[in-house]
Amino acid sequence: MTNPKRRILLQGSLTAGAVGVAVGTGLLTPRALLAAWPESTFTTEQMNDALKELLGTKTYQASDRVKLKAPDIAENGAVVPVTIETDVEGIESISIIATENQTPLIASFNLGAGALGFVSTRIKMAKTATVIALVKAESQVMSASKEVKVTIGGCGG
Repeated sequence: MTNPKRRILLQGSLTAGAVGVAVGTGLLTPRALLAAWPESTFTTEQMNDALKELLGTKTYQASDRVKLKAPDIAENGAVVPVTIETDVEGIESISIIATENQTPLIASFNLGAGALGFVSTRIKMAKTATVIALVKAESQVMSASKEVKVTIGGCGG
């Protein structure tokens, strides 16, 4: 008589082993997703170059529809909490810049249709700088900014 539990265990083990081999050999990697990551944008040291490459423009205008929440004084630059909110319709992306970092572009979040305009994360800052939140919606880029004083540097300081 055959034990069904033993058969299920063997089938599961064989499937898990096959998936493990496929992942290990690189057959199941998200190549298209990794190829779309704009690596040069995040490594450029010039803010205007990064904005032009990422958003298609280096101009942006301050808007009261973009809310940036960050501490006035960050005791540790390695973990600075930042929250960005907006009620703008048709948001495409939300990006964060720290002007005095060696590579100023810190993060960029591409949002899908119907997504809420909300991002909360922790960023790393080298020293006291202006943090800029950029919201791209349709053909315009809106911003909010705030100076954050860093007492202990997070990027190697």
